[in-house]
Amino acid sequence: MSAQLDLQPSTAREVSACERRGGRRTLATSSQDPSGLPESAATGRPRAHASSPWGPSCHPDGMPAAMLPYACVLVLLGAHSAEAAGMAGGSHLRWGPHCQQLLPNRAPVTALLPPRLDGPWISTGCEVRPGPEFLARSYTFYPNRLFRAYHFYYRDPSCREPAHSLLIKGKVRLRRASWVTRGATEADYYLHKVGVVFHSRRALLDVAGRLDQSPAGRACARRLPAARAWLPGALYELLGAGAERDCAAALGFTLHELSLVRVQRRLQPEPRAAPRLVEELYLGDIHTDRAERRHYRPTGYQRPLQSALHHARPCPACSLIARSDEHHPPVLPRQAALPLRLGGRWVSPGCEVRPAVLFLTRFFTFHAHNRSWEGYYHHFSDPTCRQPTFTVYAAGRYTKGTPSAKVRGGTELVFQVTRARVTPMDRVTTAMLNFSEPSSCGGPGAWYLGAERDVTATNGCLPLGIRLPHVEYELFRMEQDPLGQSLLFIGQRPTDGSSPDTPEKRPTSYQAPLVLCDRVAWGFSRPLLQTPVGGGGLGPPAAPLPFLLLVLGLAFLQWL
Repeated sequence: MSAQLDLQPSTAREVSACERRGGRRTLATSSQDPSGLPESAATGRPRAHASSPWGPSCHPDGMPAAMLPYACVLVLLGAHSAEAAGMAGGSHLRWGPHCQQLLPNRAPVTALLPPRLDGPWISTGCEVRPGPEFLARSYTFYPNRLFRAYHFYYRDPSCREPAHSLLIKGKVRLRRASWVTRGATEADYYLHKVGVVFHSRRALLDVAGRLDQSPAGRACARRLPAARAWLPGALYELLGAGAERDCAAALGFTLHELSLVRVQRRLQPEPRAAPRLVEELYLGDIHTDRAERRHYRPTGYQRPLQSALHHARPCPACSLIARSDEHHPPVLPRQAALPLRLGGRWVSPGCEVRPAVLFLTRFFTFHAHNRSWEGYYHHFSDPTCRQPTFTVYAAGRYTKGTPSAKVRGGTELVFQVTRARVTPMDRVTTAMLNFSEPSSCGGPGAWYLGAERDVTATNGCLPLGIRLPHVEYELFRMEQDPLGQSLLFIGQRPTDGSSPDTPEKRPTSYQAPLVLCDRVAWGFSRPLLQTPVGGGGLGPPAAPLPFLLLVLGLAFLQWL
């Protein structure tokens, strides 16, 4: 999901209509803090007349006493109306400040086009791939286009029990900006060598068993030593000058993730220091069906790697992975198992990319007391999630979770989707919905830009692929990052676009995590959505009348 955003606080310039010296209008500037309040308001200090837009010669000496009752009435009326609006509008959401800070438009990023790959890149923790496969990755790209990579595979979801490691050497060539996935760059890669080191006899037997499943693989399996002859640290070539055949392909190994790349930079805020530069490398996604991986070309991304030189802090796993090689796999720090406590609001910390060119953000609220859930899926047409196309609201119930027997550390649940609403956010989607059969999405009546409509009565919205009622077999996991934030991992969707509507299609890996923005016990507040302004075009939401009354009253009081 490549635009550079201004990271500095904005500067407001105030113009006084009455302040004129020598026939010229004087401009007064006031710096603002990141919250958008003028510095004097943020610090609680009154402005000096020298910096006031009124100026010492134009500022009124005081408010007439007769106007004081009117000012007080305006303040009380505004405060009372705002409180009443908040109570009456309980079904209309207002995100808390913490949730707003986690939204994508609060996390500026800069995409590097063309991407600069040179240098070391590492996983920031244990990754889970469909299968499941637990691994950590390390890449080093050189200026002459050569690269060396390590893929460390493990038996556990904390990456503490090494199974085997792959040493991969080759060459990569960047081609052009992707015509399919906006913001990405297509690349070609060539493998020169793939070697494997087994860290236990059990790992050797597991790989030999996978090779035995095909005729080409059986020939490769015969080249591996017997389990009793296993030597710790011995490297066996799967592909290279010393290998008679491509045993890496027989094992099902591909490196198609290098065929789609994106590099971006962002600034990580520091409590009492300047922001820290963080560089991220997004590589192509892995098909959820192992049989399709050989021919699949990515259109989405995996969990990003980070530069070993410019990574987020703290990162206990980063230095361990950066110092490792095929003979010395990293043993990552132990993570405490967290119980699945869903109650609360969870939000995407950034713009997410799904296969088939889907850019979106998610916002969920789970009610633990009655096992109900509500969620918003905000879809966009660009990789920075700035150009909305449509929003889907969905709601339903979920079952009590049970530990997964297939994916260690995961919890299996069943979700029911019983209600849905759709909001078109651009003219193309609005026109598409208006040209669709009324019985397929929302029933009779026209669709309008920014106007939400319920699609429950039509059993969903066929043009957008929404079916109701609907059941999904899910996989959840909770973690805590090094900063103590709670993370919620929800099962990865099938790459072919289908739904996990049977137990056999239950996910075995996870999407990008959601971040807990607050805990809630009762009720649900709907997220703030963009609403049409004026003639139906999109724009900033208009200030509500109670708020205007409150501000006006406070302005009168400021004259005292």
